[in-house]
Amino acid sequence: MSVVTAPRGNRLALLASEAAKLPAFLRRDFLGAWSYRMAFFSDAVGLAFQAVLFFYIGKMVDPDVLPTYGKGNVSYLEFVAVGIAISMLIGIGIFRAANAFRNEQLMGTLEALLMTPTTATTVQFGSVVYDLVYMPLRTAIFFIAIAFAGDVSFNPDGILPATATLLLFIPFVWGLGIMYAAATLTFKVSGGGFVVTLLTITSGAYFPLTLFPAWLATIAELNPMAIAIDTMRESLLGDAGWSDVASGLVVLAPASLVTLALGIGSFRLALRRERRRGSVGLY
Repeated sequence: MSVVTAPRGNRLALLASEAAKLPAFLRRDFLGAWSYRMAFFSDAVGLAFQAVLFFYIGKMVDPDVLPTYGKGNVSYLEFVAVGIAISMLIGIGIFRAANAFRNEQLMGTLEALLMTPTTATTVQFGSVVYDLVYMPLRTAIFFIAIAFAGDVSFNPDGILPATATLLLFIPFVWGLGIMYAAATLTFKVSGGGFVVTLLTITSGAYFPLTLFPAWLATIAELNPMAIAIDTMRESLLGDAGWSDVASGLVVLAPASLVTLALGIGSFRLALRRERRRGSVGLY
């Protein structure tokens, strides 16, 4: 039996056609967020208050218990800034991806959207494309707020390696978010708070992993979130260059790709199941 495949030109045309739909998703979600201006601006104000809060918490922390980087001791605010940024990133990425599909169900638009000549992959990408733009911008705004809140200095030469780390980490967050979207589609609730908490606690976001027992610290160091945080700290707080952070990036890249593939696969299975049961629009 021979398998008939679409000509390469047709596949490229289909890919271009699907990609052209993504700006429509982006515009829709931006207008939706902008229509609630109070929530839009209060989020920015919340970032500033969080920076101030950790500035004063840092006054109670002995810098000698913190890891040293290229320039020596760092303040707690400098140490925790990267951890907070990544923690917010993973929290927003996971829950907003799940909520995007949940909201489509609640509004009764998910089933109608899936009946259009739009592939399920495009729906997945489109539902989170706004967050893929918003999350890095929000992270940058937070670092600016931290810099104004206290005596914080980041290594300018580490901005590009830190940005590369952030971009490699986003697919990991995105993959987890799509997994929870699949759980939401199937079970109508995701319950992802425990996983987010576990990842955050074992990432060294708020305290050094060396405070853990040795066996637990060794396991925690395998956490992709811990790898991303440590790599960004080495770049922004120390004098690490591309060669110094390469080992972290080499580990982070496949972890992100595998997690993203698992997320996309689980969503397709969940969607196939709900279509077979005729319950895509039920909530």
